[in-house]
Amino acid sequence: MEREVQRLRRAFRSGRSRPLRFRLQQLEALRRMVQEREADILAAIAADLCKSELNAYSQEVITILGEIDFMLNNLADWVTAKPVKKNLFTMLDEAYVQAEPLGVVLIIGAWNYPFVLTIQPLIGAIAAGNAVILKPSELSEHTAQVLAKLLPQYLDQDLYAVVNGGVKETTELLKERFDHILYTGNAAVGRVVMEAAAKHLTPVTLELGGKSPCYIDKDCDLDTVCRRITWGKYMNCGQTCIAPDYVLCEASLQNHIVQKIKETVQEFYGENIKESPDYERIINLRHFKRIQSLLEGQKIAFGGETDEATRYIAPTVLTDVDPEAKVMQEEIFGPVLPIVPVKNADEAIQFINEREKPLALYIFSHNDKLIRRMIDETSSGGVTGNDVIMHFTLNSLPFGGVGHSGMGAYHGKHTFDTFSHQRPCLLKSLKGESANKLRYPPNSQSKVDWAKFFLLKQFHKGKLGLLLLAVLGIVAALLVKKHQAVLRRQALSIFLVAHSLRGPRKQ
Repeated sequence: MEREVQRLRRAFRSGRSRPLRFRLQQLEALRRMVQEREADILAAIAADLCKSELNAYSQEVITILGEIDFMLNNLADWVTAKPVKKNLFTMLDEAYVQAEPLGVVLIIGAWNYPFVLTIQPLIGAIAAGNAVILKPSELSEHTAQVLAKLLPQYLDQDLYAVVNGGVKETTELLKERFDHILYTGNAAVGRVVMEAAAKHLTPVTLELGGKSPCYIDKDCDLDTVCRRITWGKYMNCGQTCIAPDYVLCEASLQNHIVQKIKETVQEFYGENIKESPDYERIINLRHFKRIQSLLEGQKIAFGGETDEATRYIAPTVLTDVDPEAKVMQEEIFGPVLPIVPVKNADEAIQFINEREKPLALYIFSHNDKLIRRMIDETSSGGVTGNDVIMHFTLNSLPFGGVGHSGMGAYHGKHTFDTFSHQRPCLLKSLKGESANKLRYPPNSQSKVDWAKFFLLKQFHKGKLGLLLLAVLGIVAALLVKKHQAVLRRQALSIFLVAHSLRGPRKQ
């Protein structure tokens, strides 16, 4: 692992990944890979998750193609230095912020959406000019193998590498020094990643999860609400980090919600759900048994059927769930939806705030004030009102967690920013040394007064006014040197001239 990381670091230090033209070429090559090898990618995803080609394409491939196009269209602007505002001491200088690549970064992907959750951060890392080691999840082994095979055929092999393997290989990788690590997965492994990164002071982005609540107000259209929740909960067999984990609602709504979801499940997947091409399977036997154990002792309103041989768990709804039950103590990550009755929105807010901060919060109501109140009085990685999942699809929104659900964010420009250092730059001239007399020893009260004047006063005139004030500053510096005895009176006169340049303030 050490040799591989050092190989990429040498390539990065050569400067090859920095030019805009190179970054664009690599992104275009990645787009060609997705388009030309679409069948291989879809087949791998299907083999890992029993996902139909249509679902795999709409849930993973479309997102990647859209993200690449977004980067190609905007990258030239993002890499351009951005001028910043200056004060009177620096108005003749050049001041700007330049985004620069961090170096060699590690991206550890997830198995539940093995293509999009691995490639989407890679796109931003390439756009930011980094070298990248990609570690796909070993649980989605077919997708991992395809990535290891295809990426070297399309991308620069010296700058971008795929490392496959399990816990042993990941542990060895984490011993190496990286300039950033992005991990998508669970909190337990997130702690391991963060601990390893801390040894090298490596910054991390942790995309974790948690129990994302879904509050249903009595003032809403239950037909629409339950259709949207059913889609988001049972998509990918519930193996979505931002799927609604549980429902909070008044007790009187429970039976209506159960009936509506039951009807919608039949509408989506037909009478024989097991035969539906749109309904996936649990990733492996260990996760199957874990989810199955969550059903023990629960009141199953509908669903609950399981088949260990095919890792099938039917869409399931639990009612009157005790907040202390096992199913409420961990992220479900499967097609089981508990309903926890609450008295009102106040109790729902309290319930959410007494638990770890979730990755997503969903609120359904016709009452906009209630939605905004729940946003203001809770904390979560993201929020969608009157729908689920959809904030993930908007790359102008940062996607990430808070507290127990993660740290940092990505998507669109936020990925570029995550893998970039915003470098402040100030370029001065060696001329005009007289103006610097104010800052050099020996210090005096008059120098402090002048410094306060130039640094703390806000001027709203155009360049001509600022230029005049700069000239006044130079004059003031000379006066400090020659006429310190009468400095205070002259300072007052100059201040009055400056004040007249400002004009009336806008209210």
